[in-house]
Amino acid sequence: MIDRRELLKRTGLLALTAGFSAPQAYALDTVTLPFDNGERPLVRYPQKRPMIGLTSRPPQLETPFSVFDGGPITPNNAFFVRYHLANIPYNLDPDKFTLQIKGKVDRPLKLSLKDIRKMPATELVAVAQCSGNSRGLFDPRVAGGQLGNGAMGNARWRGVPLKSVLDMAGVQAGSKQVTFNGMDGPVMETTPDFVKALDIDHARDGEVMLAYGMNGEDLPLLNGFPLRLVVPGYYGTYWVKHLNEITVVDNVFDGFWMKTAYRIPDTPCGCIEPGTAPKATIPINRFTVRSFITNVANNAHVKARSPVILKGIAFDGGKGIKEVAVSTDNGASWTPARLGRDLGRYSFREWKLPIKLNPGNYDLRVRATNNAGDTQPMEPRWNPAGYLRNVVETVRVIAA
Repeated sequence: MIDRRELLKRTGLLALTAGFSAPQAYALDTVTLPFDNGERPLVRYPQKRPMIGLTSRPPQLETPFSVFDGGPITPNNAFFVRYHLANIPYNLDPDKFTLQIKGKVDRPLKLSLKDIRKMPATELVAVAQCSGNSRGLFDPRVAGGQLGNGAMGNARWRGVPLKSVLDMAGVQAGSKQVTFNGMDGPVMETTPDFVKALDIDHARDGEVMLAYGMNGEDLPLLNGFPLRLVVPGYYGTYWVKHLNEITVVDNVFDGFWMKTAYRIPDTPCGCIEPGTAPKATIPINRFTVRSFITNVANNAHVKARSPVILKGIAFDGGKGIKEVAVSTDNGASWTPARLGRDLGRYSFREWKLPIKLNPGNYDLRVRATNNAGDTQPMEPRWNPAGYLRNVVETVRVIAA
């Protein structure tokens, strides 16, 4: 285990412990996302390349979409950042960090980071995606952070299965859920602390992870250093950062961020008619199927009658991608693409397809299907929170 100063030096955070209460962001330029009032600053934080800034307190950073054309793994310095609470543990001491496991367990535990790193480790490639990814594209518009398509990323996570820690503590009979709390906190006492919950069987499935590593490095501070929850296939609201408290409970947890926030309509599609209210809701859970073209921008010009190699990514909530297809005729016909290397059922899956276009304007549409037969709708679905967007994406090009 490296000492605190060396760890902070390696992660680029030494300056933050020497008098700064929060990292300084620098505005570099602006970008315009594809919806009304979509102008955003490009900002730079420690450990991050220029990112699309949504808010600064707390920092919320969207990945520039061009990053996703660089390969299936999203670099740490380009990985999106999402917080709810502004008191972020900028000055934490990893040598003093402890993870507490308590509640309905036989042996309450306090584990240091050193203890956790000594346990048998596992690795998993998985997408983290904000529940509100692409919210800015909803029509009619809905309240909440107006994000483009960049509040997602794919990484190789390293850590300890949550099951191992829960087994070490001894989960008691009758336990129903496990709750997770992190070191970030609210500014005002009236703001609910950010606590999430998983059903006990899900928490012990062997895939949910206590991660300390990301793409072969320590977690960046703004992505949860020194420990975060990884819940493969589930939206990022469950991926609690700076995780320091795990509680086993014998009831269904009714905290604000489970009972009130992050709810979707209790309908097969998680959607309702625009402008209406759902009759009943459930907590948001697994990803929908998504796919994107990454190497051709909207309104790009391409050479007519010459080969154009389309590239992109696809993913879902854990069934795995079976097929990606492209249409150049508004969905009348679809041509299957060639899938890239399979990094696991929770990962981005790359795809490629060569096409030739006669002169004219084209809407290139991409659609993925997973191994369960789930696919993307041609028309966007709507819900009042702006979640679950997975319409067939369209890129308009001009062939000349």
